[in-house]
Amino acid sequence: MADEVLNQFRPTEEAKAIDTSKKLRVGIIGTGWIAESHVESYKNMPDCEVVALADIIPGKAAAFAQKFGVPNARIYGHHSEMLAAEELDAVSVCTYNMQHACCTIDCLKKGIPVLLEKPMCVTLEEAVAIRKAEKESGKFVSVGFQPRFDRNMQMVKQVVQSGELGKVYYIQTGGGRRRGIPNSTFIEKKTAGIGALGDIGCYSLDMVLNAIGYPKPLTVSAYTSNYFGTNPKENGPDAARFNVDDFAAAFIRLEGDIILDFRISWAMNINTPGDSIILGTDAGLRIPSTDCWNGSIGGPLVVYRNVAGFETDYSIPERSNHGFGGLFDQKIRSFLDAVKTNGPAPVPTSEIIYNQAIIDGIVRSAELGREVDINIPEI
Repeated sequence: MADEVLNQFRPTEEAKAIDTSKKLRVGIIGTGWIAESHVESYKNMPDCEVVALADIIPGKAAAFAQKFGVPNARIYGHHSEMLAAEELDAVSVCTYNMQHACCTIDCLKKGIPVLLEKPMCVTLEEAVAIRKAEKESGKFVSVGFQPRFDRNMQMVKQVVQSGELGKVYYIQTGGGRRRGIPNSTFIEKKTAGIGALGDIGCYSLDMVLNAIGYPKPLTVSAYTSNYFGTNPKENGPDAARFNVDDFAAAFIRLEGDIILDFRISWAMNINTPGDSIILGTDAGLRIPSTDCWNGSIGGPLVVYRNVAGFETDYSIPERSNHGFGGLFDQKIRSFLDAVKTNGPAPVPTSEIIYNQAIIDGIVRSAELGREVDINIPEI
């Protein structure tokens, strides 16, 4: 019986040929550290070339082009200049969070599909605007959640969708770092808008929401704080400009009578806020945490259930992520493949708008000190 159960979770793989008869012309908006991963992955793809870079900081894009081996890429001081001058097939938006929405919408208005780095944006209002622009343009946006391509992360969804757990009614998830506060544009509202919530919280939410089919969020009761980020003893000189969250906790009601208990942190006096668990009427699933949360899983998944009146459990062996490149390469590859067919998006905004709505609700609830409703307009 155990073999039969486990065999339903063994995938089959087929190699895909890449059509190199035409090279896709790619532009990158924002040349900070995450753009480094984008350009390196694009360089690994035989069917595209990075032809344009845009950054508002003078000299930054030109230096980036030289450092990362795309010296022939044309340089622009603003994304609007790049979009006006270039005939692009695809764009990566790698700016700080507060510019995600406007850059993405401008690309869509030019008829260009977008790979948008996480988080999707900062507010629900921005997420709605992106969705509207997407619908009007006929193009697509894929949100840059590379953990979606982790085989162990995919296994979480496969277990849930198999029906092994029965009806899911309660989820506990989150992640954290004992000490892991970033710097640069991550820690100020004027650039990031949100802190740990947007940086790593969106990954935690996606892991479980994707597994259960992204039900609509209904209400949120939340708390946020930034005791560590604003403390000079913890965060040095960066504490003076730190004004986003470094910790958040929330109790979220989802459509389908499902409760989501969530917590996320950049810094805390413990190694982990705990494993993620998904409780169902037939079985429960434990997803081991990691000490430094970046959207990965810390060990084999464990399923707990009763069989013939006996409490039992079994582990699902970890799966290696061998194959075409790493997770980032797979994210870029899936995007380019979707560009060639005009979609569907590998990580669609139709799902991630719910992720963003929860983050938006957490911010509003924490500010008001009470539960808030989540209302997502029809688009």
